[in-house]
Amino acid sequence: MGIQTPNKGFILTFLRGSQNDYEDEYTEYHTNRLLRYGQLKPKALGGVIYQQSAKRTNLTAKRNINKMLIPTLIMGMLAIVFLLIGYNRGEGEHLIGLRSAFTMFVQILPLLLFAFVIAGMVPILLPKEMLSKWIGAESGFRGILVGSIAGGLAPGGPYVSLPIVAGLLNSGANIGTMVAFLTGWSLWAVGRIPMEVGILGWKFTLIRLASTLIFPPVAGLIANYFFSSTKL
Repeated sequence: MGIQTPNKGFILTFLRGSQNDYEDEYTEYHTNRLLRYGQLKPKALGGVIYQQSAKRTNLTAKRNINKMLIPTLIMGMLAIVFLLIGYNRGEGEHLIGLRSAFTMFVQILPLLLFAFVIAGMVPILLPKEMLSKWIGAESGFRGILVGSIAGGLAPGGPYVSLPIVAGLLNSGANIGTMVAFLTGWSLWAVGRIPMEVGILGWKFTLIRLASTLIFPPVAGLIANYFFSSTKL
């Protein structure tokens, strides 16, 4: 006996309420069968998919806000404590610290703005099939190598790399690939090599590169092996 396909009304209702990967796979399988045999019209399906996509975007935004709440509160309390300590010393240290913080904020703000624009646009502009193939869960060791090389070539400091990684993770990038990306960015740092050679010499630079060469892929493999099922 073949597997019975649920009717159109059930599929549309299920699509509206699906919340996890198992339900998505189940719905996709039977939706394709209904479309193939003409029992479900693409136009009717399109509206539901749009609603489901919007709902998932809202859920992702809410989860991101909840994840950032506790770190924000901790950093806020630390900032207040440090300001009070500087104020109690009575030498105007809190004002010096605030001026220094404002100067850094003004200098970094444009870079942060552009980095977040890139982080938001990269997952949208790149096809999901491409993301899944090269850095998604099915990319395997190939994705880890891609992440390592991309991280090593990535320009800029953490204000550029971290927002990009956050955006890719929200779009389904494999955790091992992103660990390899950040490890490659930290250890290989191709853009830093000319300065390193100029200050420390080419021998030391080669020794450092040779000593750290395997760590980005290894870090990605470790993350995949132990934490691939972890929900971020």
